Amino acid sequence: MEFVGDRVLGLLIAEWLAERFPHEQEGDLGRRLAVLVSQPVLADVAERIGLGEALSVAPGEAKAGVRRRATVLADALEAALGALFLDGGLELARGFVRRAWDDVMVRQTEPPKDAKTKLQEWVQARDLGLPHYVVVSRAGPPHAPEFVVNVAVGNFAGSGKAGSKRAAEQIAARELLRVLGA
Repeated sequence: MEFVGDRVLGLLIAEWLAERFPHEQEGDLGRRLAVLVSQPVLADVAERIGLGEALSVAPGEAKAGVRRRATVLADALEAALGALFLDGGLELARGFVRRAWDDVMVRQTEPPKDAKTKLQEWVQARDLGLPHYVVVSRAGPPHAPEFVVNVAVGNFAGSGKAGSKRAAEQIAARELLRVLGA
């Protein structure tokens, strides 16, 4: 169900974005879509509609707080949306998505920018040069690598660790933006 729900959500959010922002470029629409179908947004929506409380989990898991975990909430919401679609069709799923995601959609007035883009624009606006990214290390097996990346601008630096070089760069850029107060 989760697989189907993920695809239905992507389709319905893409359709809605095309309606709301008909003159926006594909790249901007894609960034909006990525945020709207991201785990944090799904977990927030699931929490707001009370989905966690409806989950049937073992008593030990309930005590451990599994119903509040973002991964569990996001996956459960996708599964519920998949079931809603298969049982009631696209119109029913569309109505649910538009009600449940309305707050998030309305708040998204400008296309989101990733941390690397924000950092580059911030430093260029201040004539500080370009950020310099360096892969400090790569560890772990091929199926589960861990990258550590540093980014520097002048005397300021940030570091990030993640399962891909790109994700580690994003984390490092976010850290440097925090250090710079941007």
